[in-house]
Amino acid sequence: MASRILLVRHGQTQWSATGRHTGLTDIPLTDEGRRTALLLGARLARAPWDGLAGAEVRTSPLSRAAETASLAGFTRAKEWDALVEWDYGEYEGLTPAELQERRPGVNIWRDGVPGGETLAQLAARVDEVIAWARSAPRDVLVFAHGHVLRTLGARWLGLDASFGASLRLDPTSLSVLGWAYGAPAIERWNDTGHLG
Repeated sequence: MASRILLVRHGQTQWSATGRHTGLTDIPLTDEGRRTALLLGARLARAPWDGLAGAEVRTSPLSRAAETASLAGFTRAKEWDALVEWDYGEYEGLTPAELQERRPGVNIWRDGVPGGETLAQLAARVDEVIAWARSAPRDVLVFAHGHVLRTLGARWLGLDASFGASLRLDPTSLSVLGWAYGAPAIERWNDTGHLG
């Protein structure tokens, strides 16, 4: 079996609910974020996932991801710094509207983030995750954050990290990166069916 990566974006936080760029600030889950993490866990416990007993599980060390993993039933998740969110530097905590007020027309995927992590640095971290995932024939499950997971989707496909701008991810969504005819493919993206 070729390895797949199952991606879970963490549950809702106060900042994600208002669209604030939440990089390294450790914002906890809201009650809604905890509720949806439990729903995700119930989904992954059923067929076809059956609890993913054979999967290796990693999580960002930031509490919003680690708590999502735990509430979803994956207490065996190992923390890994490679999965932390993009360091937004001076843009940390700003909403897209506030960012546009400061710098009209700015696009962080194109223009970067002053005082933060470059897109190339983020891509290098993500490439490390992909190399680990492909290192053995087993599924892996990661709990992380919107922008780092969007970058992971782009890089899995062999595309420039900036393609992540075109891959939307909602809180507590499930995505699966796998294979089609021997080539990397997106099997499932931004699936929130367990929340309905």
